[in-house]
Amino acid sequence: MATFEDLMKLDIRVGEIIRAEKFEKAKKPAYKLWIDFGDEIGIKKSSAQITECYEKDELVGKQILGVVNFPQKQIADFISEVLVLGVYAKEGVVLIQPERKVNKGDKLG
Repeated sequence: MATFEDLMKLDIRVGEIIRAEKFEKAKKPAYKLWIDFGDEIGIKKSSAQITECYEKDELVGKQILGVVNFPQKQIADFISEVLVLGVYAKEGVVLIQPERKVNKGDKLG
């Protein structure tokens, strides 16, 4: 079982997607995302398998939650720096988003 202390080790922040591209070299359909997490963290990249529920053009400007303190992961020729959080629904991965607009970099508490 995970403990509360385990959860507190995760640094989960609000970011705003500022760029999205189709990830042609990914083994599974995905987008390359550039996400602005505010002044403290800056812009980070992520690969996200969210193509079943989202078109890339609708992603720009969307606020999401992401884990910003995982190690980087190379996926094909792309370095993914953060883990974008989503729910595995029957229609595909649905992004977890704040219920209302908040400041970039705000921390899940």
